[in-house]
Amino acid sequence: MWLFSRKGSSGFSGNSTAEEVTAGINGDGLTAIVTGATSGIGAETARVLALRGVHVIMGVRNMAAAMEIKEAMARDIPSAKIDAMELDLSSMASVRKFASEYKSSGLPLNLLINNAGIMATPFMLSKDKFELQFATNHLGHFLLTNLLLERMKKTAVESNREGRIVNVSSRRHQLSYPEGIRFDNINDPSGYSSLPAYGQSKLANVLHANELARHLKEEGVEITANSVHPGVVDTDIFRHHKLFRGLVNLVGRCIVKSVQQGAATTCYVALHPNVKGIHGKYFGDCGVAKPSSQSDDVDLAKKLWEFSSNLVK
Repeated sequence: MWLFSRKGSSGFSGNSTAEEVTAGINGDGLTAIVTGATSGIGAETARVLALRGVHVIMGVRNMAAAMEIKEAMARDIPSAKIDAMELDLSSMASVRKFASEYKSSGLPLNLLINNAGIMATPFMLSKDKFELQFATNHLGHFLLTNLLLERMKKTAVESNREGRIVNVSSRRHQLSYPEGIRFDNINDPSGYSSLPAYGQSKLANVLHANELARHLKEEGVEITANSVHPGVVDTDIFRHHKLFRGLVNLVGRCIVKSVQQGAATTCYVALHPNVKGIHGKYFGDCGVAKPSSQSDDVDLAKKLWEFSSNLVK
């Protein structure tokens, strides 16, 4: 994968794996939620965090698959602390139930990895009648973060350790609809296009992290919020897009990262000491990257925050 071999200021490159970027880091005493942890980069993120001593809670739709992942990780990492809780991010009721059960558990929360996502689906509405990609990739994570934020603040104070929120976005955020977010017709099938709709949801991930970072800074809370682009990774997320699937099959390793490489930036931003105190940035290949001009639009971020807050009431 020569395209990703150049090292950045962090000392890592697009070729670096999640294990490599977290080598020597002790995550003992930390607790993390990783959404979408039964496959792809979510599963690898959960595995590597557990390898570093973090207590990982997998937020997943498929509990049977989660149990298989948990058992496999336990075989490979006997010391791993891994649990699973049911979470369907396309359902606001499921998100609220997950958050309520998590808070009732008394567990602390140091790291929130908003990883789960779907890509380029045909037009569909969620259980709450929201466009499915926007609901799953953004709204569910927006609500989950809001509901767990007080637990994270409490943990940061009691543990005297910085909390970190990581939104897994995509470079595709640069190719949303022309207006960025279709506030006036978010659920309208007319004009719907699967890839721009995916870009819209990924733009929302970046805008959410940026606006959340501003809120946290104003409060003086020791919690950071950032977004990441994992790279083009060969996972099941391409199942709804035959063109991308064909491209991956054709050029393979020249442009596509392995799952181990795809999880590297998420794990770097979640655990590495180099990222301490860094707020509202967009990362790629384990370094700060340049996002789209729309994602730097403060007014757009504020409007999305208010819009999302009203939708999840």
